[in-house]
Amino acid sequence: MTQFNERNLSMMMDLYEMTMANGYFKDHQGNDRVSFDVFYRLNPDKGGFAIFAGLEQIIEYIENLHFDASDVEYFRSLHIFGEDFLEYLSNYKFHGDIDAFPEGTVMYPNEPVITVTAPLIDAQLVETAILAQFNHQSLIATKTQRIVRSAKGRAVSDFGARRAHNMDAAIYGARAAYIGGAVGTATVIAGKQFNIPVSGTMAHSWVMYYNDEYTAFKKYCEIYPDNALLLIDTYDVVHSGVPNAIRVAKEVLEPMGKRLKGVRLDSGDLAYLSKRVRKLLDEAGLEDCIIVASNSLDEYTIDSLLDQGGRIDSFGVGERLITAKSDPVFGGVYKISEVDRDGRKEPKIKISETVEKITNPGRKKVYRIYDEEHKAIADLITKYDEPTPDLSKPYRYVDPVKPWKVRYFENCTLKELQMPVVRDGKRIMETKSLQELQKYVKDQLQNEIWEEEQRFENPHIHYLDMSPEYYELKMDLLKASRR
Repeated sequence: MTQFNERNLSMMMDLYEMTMANGYFKDHQGNDRVSFDVFYRLNPDKGGFAIFAGLEQIIEYIENLHFDASDVEYFRSLHIFGEDFLEYLSNYKFHGDIDAFPEGTVMYPNEPVITVTAPLIDAQLVETAILAQFNHQSLIATKTQRIVRSAKGRAVSDFGARRAHNMDAAIYGARAAYIGGAVGTATVIAGKQFNIPVSGTMAHSWVMYYNDEYTAFKKYCEIYPDNALLLIDTYDVVHSGVPNAIRVAKEVLEPMGKRLKGVRLDSGDLAYLSKRVRKLLDEAGLEDCIIVASNSLDEYTIDSLLDQGGRIDSFGVGERLITAKSDPVFGGVYKISEVDRDGRKEPKIKISETVEKITNPGRKKVYRIYDEEHKAIADLITKYDEPTPDLSKPYRYVDPVKPWKVRYFENCTLKELQMPVVRDGKRIMETKSLQELQKYVKDQLQNEIWEEEQRFENPHIHYLDMSPEYYELKMDLLKASRR
């Protein structure tokens, strides 16, 4: 990646990150080691799960975190910080550790997806940037995965750049969409930067520029005979677009030994039109010509189109994918969970009148629990220093929603989810290709995650259970808070 050679993103923070850091520096507390957890509270679109994305950019940010002379001068101009703190910033490097789920992991609310363990100042400064990447890319990957599932095996491409909230949102949105299952993107810079397959057809302006539709199609096919995909809805799909596409296929492409690759519909009643178009193409001997549909699509419209018998082979999805329009905020948060005071570790818990906002305290480990068929039946939180649960025999756990019930995992296996990714500010995680990440998502959903959790309506709620020792720790902290 080249972005950090071109611009320094270290200043991508809320001002309060810096005022807190300055306060800790002045109070001589900045080197106390602490842990912060990144988690979220609700799945987008009332879904059953979310997809974790953005880890690669978080690591890039951490490794390149520094303040150049112009940054320090800007902070000086605010007249908030003393010269000793500004001098500290001029030589700053991140010296913490990060553990995280592998990127592409299916994740659930209230479990620590990322944990930052670092000197207090370091842990404070990175909050905004980490959340920005985590929230945006996880949101788009999750939305794309929903759209891909609705397409029932048909290809879904990202067509959203022009409706994205800005250039970065388009670029990193394309990356996240590919992780979520899109086959490619129309955004060229994302294709170059992340090795994502790119695709594109013709614009309405191409058709409108020429004096007639046939000439526009003919010119296009002469230039791109191996990738001729024609936009047929500029004037009249049935009476003009399809007949002219068929004529060009016969008169221009077939004499060259080529076939018409496809046609695209970008407006109108897509279910009705696609059926009419399919019939006309088949009657002309163009059974291999695909039909691509676009125009304000999402998982619900695609599901409806296919339920109506729409004959669509591929979908180009734009604004509702790249902005996650139906639920455009991913509520990831960054909360302190532990303070290490001279080797004495103190778990921290946030108390709230809103039960959902009470945090899970302390350093912890998260395990995914699998049944005999290797289906994920729950995630389990334990204390960080607890032995790995022994599932060779019945293992008692606590359901925090129904703690009075005695429950056991039997005939199960487990996998620890958080892995070391950064140590002392340096990457130790091997970089994965986007193709590997996309396959990882697909494999989890095909082999591990219950179909009932993948429903769009009323999905099964994945259980987040606790070891008895961890549950007791949380209850003790809650009781102590009432004193």
